[in-house]
Amino acid sequence: MIFIRSLLFTLYLIVLTPPYACACFIVFPFMNAANRFRFVRGWTRLVIWAARGICGIQYRIEGMDRMQAMLDKPVVLLSKHQSAWETVAYMALMPKPLCFVFKRELLFVPFFGWALGMLKMVHINRKEGSRAFAQAVDQGRERLAEGAWIIMFPEGTRTPSGMARPRYKSGGARLAAETGAWILPIAVNSGRVWPRNSFLKYPGTVTISVGPAINSANRTADQLNTEVQIWVEAEMRRIDADSYRETQDGAPA
Repeated sequence: MIFIRSLLFTLYLIVLTPPYACACFIVFPFMNAANRFRFVRGWTRLVIWAARGICGIQYRIEGMDRMQAMLDKPVVLLSKHQSAWETVAYMALMPKPLCFVFKRELLFVPFFGWALGMLKMVHINRKEGSRAFAQAVDQGRERLAEGAWIIMFPEGTRTPSGMARPRYKSGGARLAAETGAWILPIAVNSGRVWPRNSFLKYPGTVTISVGPAINSANRTADQLNTEVQIWVEAEMRRIDADSYRETQDGAPA
């Protein structure tokens, strides 16, 4: 049954995404950035709806009040990253327009990347080395000034459920320090229902837990990054305790 549900969900995405992307190409020239984001958010909500209806993937958000308290402030969200689920769900569920920081190569992904390129995100060319980060800071400062929140995944890639000693890169913390933005750390256990590199999707509930806001003023990037990692990893052991009991020495069960 799980295989059949996963297959139906994949077919749903194949049917939904190309025409929705084509619709973006048609209507985006007549929309400002805010309306473009709302239009794409419609696609993300359809995906989350289908994940719930077809695959049985529910979700709950803890700490929404912490986000509501920051609506008038520049914020960088630094989130755990286990699955493709959160890259879609965050756009659908967060109370502010989101700006992802991503490698330029994603712009060349058919349909998804093409539509992504028409939004006001932060895309960097990693081949440019240190200049890439300077470009990210400049773009990030502009997006924050426009009222968007920036979201980054400090681990840099999706990590398996229960990974005991992940490495957090400091780019997101550096961006917050450079722009004077606040940080909201986020723990999410999506890997239990939507494992990375897996066709199968499992029924269950994803918990998104938002931590206390961190002021970047007069803090170094390393200090901020360490504080984020300590909170997120401790919170992961609360919201996904079974995964950590099932692992040994950081290896997935």
